[in-house]
Amino acid sequence: MRGGRVYLAAAVTVSALLSPLCCTHVNRTKPSGSLHRVCEGSSQELSLCVQNATERHEYLNSFSTSPQSAKYGINQFSDLSQREFRDLYLRASADRAPLFSGLKTEGLPANFDWRDKAVVAPVQNQQACGSCWAFSVVGAMQSVRAIGGSQLVQLSVQQVLDCSFRNQGCNGGSPFQALNWLEKTRVKLVPQSDYPYKAKTEICHFFSQSHGGVAVRNFTAHDFSGQEEAMMGQLVQNGPLAAIVDAVSWQDYLGGIIQHHCSSQWSNHAVLVVGYNTSGDIPYWIVQNSWGTTWGNEGYVYIKMGDNVCGIADSVAAVSV
Repeated sequence: MRGGRVYLAAAVTVSALLSPLCCTHVNRTKPSGSLHRVCEGSSQELSLCVQNATERHEYLNSFSTSPQSAKYGINQFSDLSQREFRDLYLRASADRAPLFSGLKTEGLPANFDWRDKAVVAPVQNQQACGSCWAFSVVGAMQSVRAIGGSQLVQLSVQQVLDCSFRNQGCNGGSPFQALNWLEKTRVKLVPQSDYPYKAKTEICHFFSQSHGGVAVRNFTAHDFSGQEEAMMGQLVQNGPLAAIVDAVSWQDYLGGIIQHHCSSQWSNHAVLVVGYNTSGDIPYWIVQNSWGTTWGNEGYVYIKMGDNVCGIADSVAAVSV
């Protein structure tokens, strides 16, 4: 509860025992591109909402077996229904990637995090726009450019959103399609300061060839399921990786290492894998999301390594600029 108002926590499809959507009487506002909903209604409806949310979080948290395990509860998405959350934030589509057939890299460090090398830009907030696919691509590009020795500059997500004609802007898209478009057209992504993010799809702005920017030279896309050690090598060798995951259960995520609740059968959200940690009891991927710093671990989510949790290894792209 906050300010005497009850926030509706959305139903996550993790158990048939959990109650369906509740609180149909809501107020809807949309400040600065974000969607904010507060559950309102009769005392009976409010009680049902609280009961459903409590039962769901208890179920999700019942799998937590260690202090490192993921925790679930009320966050900024808890007043959205499952359907609304999916329609707003889970808009990435996955093209089938070939199985990785290369060799795994030997002698990898136990822990590796590209943030330690100051080549990962701060966490962004896509707001009420299904643009995760564009954020993952741009995140990889700007990091790889910085790894090559250039200054870390945030590139324009809005440019990809508006101009990647094979995708649907805020209505969703494929990171692979965006990368294919960037590679074939040699479009230069300009700095975010030149083409700021609006959280809505607009008309494509064109820039002259003489305008500074970053183009994709090539990219690779692979399925690393069953080969996450090889994926570690790709991360260390090539830079942060754009990945498409199943994030349905991330709506209530507060922090910790996710080990359950991901079917990996429906890829729907694009993220940026920036590192890993294998030194503890639960090895995990370090993943940057695009839902702002108030979500998860200051905008990051940790995914258990080794079991393809959330489909983290199914569709992974490495970029060269």
